[in-house]
Amino acid sequence: MPRMTKVRDWRRDARSPEEVMAHVERGQRVFVHGACATPTPLLDALCRRDELREVALYHLHLQGPIPFADAKHAGRFFSYSLFTGPALREPVAEGRADFIPVFLSDIPGLFRTRAIPLDVAVLQLSPPDVHGNCTLGTSVDAALAAAESARVVLAEINAQMPRTAGASTVPLSRVTAFCHTDRPLAEHAASVIGDVEAQIGAHVAALVEDGATLQMGIGAIPDAVLARLGDKHDLGVHTEMFSDGLVPLVEQGVITNARKCVHRGRIVTSFVSGTRRLFDFVHENHLVEFHPCDRTNDTALIRKNPRVTAINSALEIDLTGQVCADSIGHRIYSGIGGQMDFIRGAALTEGGKAIIALPSTAAGGTVSRIAPALKPGAGVVTTRGHVHWVVTEHGAVDLHGLSLRARAEALISIAHPDVRGELRRAVRETRHFVL
Repeated sequence: MPRMTKVRDWRRDARSPEEVMAHVERGQRVFVHGACATPTPLLDALCRRDELREVALYHLHLQGPIPFADAKHAGRFFSYSLFTGPALREPVAEGRADFIPVFLSDIPGLFRTRAIPLDVAVLQLSPPDVHGNCTLGTSVDAALAAAESARVVLAEINAQMPRTAGASTVPLSRVTAFCHTDRPLAEHAASVIGDVEAQIGAHVAALVEDGATLQMGIGAIPDAVLARLGDKHDLGVHTEMFSDGLVPLVEQGVITNARKCVHRGRIVTSFVSGTRRLFDFVHENHLVEFHPCDRTNDTALIRKNPRVTAINSALEIDLTGQVCADSIGHRIYSGIGGQMDFIRGAALTEGGKAIIALPSTAAGGTVSRIAPALKPGAGVVTTRGHVHWVVTEHGAVDLHGLSLRARAEALISIAHPDVRGELRRAVRETRHFVL
C-alpha cells in the first residue's frame, strides 16, 4: 500500500475576511459566487473598505444579505446581474446596477474568452480533502469558469459547505487568500403550495412519462409537480438546478437515472438551492454530479437523453405564444437563465416535452398572465416559434404547429374564466378572428 503524504494543516493559512478582501483593487472586475454559496462574510468585508471605488461585481442570483446593493455604496460598487435576484431588482430599476441578458449556457464562455475579463473571483468553498482539493459545493454554474479565468481567487472556506462530486474541484493551491468559517449556508425555504399550484402540478405531472429525463426550477409549481410523480418509474434528472422536492423521489426509487444516455445513473445539475436537508443529500454523494452550466445546458447534450421534460415558468404570455420570463414590462425581475436552453433541448429529443407552467392570474387575481400583448418593455425569453406546452390551473395546451387563430383559441381556453371574453374581444380587434 502506498503511504499517504501528510498534508500541512490548511487552517494555519486562514486570514480574516478583511485581510482576504484587501487583495481587491480599485477598478477591478470581480465575480461573486451565488445562490446558497454567496460568500457573505467576504462581501461584508469588501463593503467595509471605505477607500475602495469603481469595483464592478458580476454575479448570478445571490442569497442572504447583499450589502453592496445598498444605495449608500453607489459609485463604489456597480453590480452586473447575469440573473437578477430580489436584492438587485430595485438597484437595477434605479440605474445603480445593470442587467446582462444572456443564456445561462453562454455565461462561462464570457469569462473564458475574456469577453468579461475577470480580475478576481470571490468564492465559497468546501474544506479541502487530503489531496488539497476544495469543491464549489452547492454552485458550480459559472463559478468554475470564473475560478479558472480570474487572476486572483479569494475564498471563504466554510466547514458547513457540502463537498460535491463532478466538475466541482478548486485546488487550494489556486486560492490566493481565504478565511475559515463554520456557519450555516443561506437557505431557500420550500414555497407554499396553494390550490392553484396544486392544480398546475397535477396537469404537468400528467404529461410526465415513465423514463423521462426531468429539468425543473425552484418554487411552488416545480414542488407541486414533483409531489405528484410518486407513481412514475425510472425517471432521470438532467437540469440546471434542483431543490428539496427532488430528494423524496430519489429515496422512493422513482428517480433512478437508469434510462438516461448522458451521465447514466447520475443526477446532473449545475447548482442546488434549498435547505440543510438538500445540502446533506448532495454532500459526498457521487450519484449527484455538478457540472458547469455550459455543459448542463448544452442543447446538444440535453437532446441525447430520453423524453426530456423541461418544466419552466413565466411571468406573462401573449396570445401568439410569446413568453416573457425575465421582466415585468421594463422592470427586470429575474433573467433569461436556462429556459431557452432546455425548451429547445426538450423539443429536439424524441418524446420530449417543453412545458411553460404559470398561474393564469397575478396580483391577487386582478391581472391575467395570458394577455393580448406583452407589456411594453417585456422581454421575450421564449419565442412563439419555440413554445410548445403551456399549462395553467385551467388545463394544458400544446401550441406547436398551431396557427395564430388556433393558438389564441387554445390559450384562451386555459386563461381565467373571468377574462376569456375580454381576450376574445382583443383577438377580434387585432387579428379579425372570431373565436
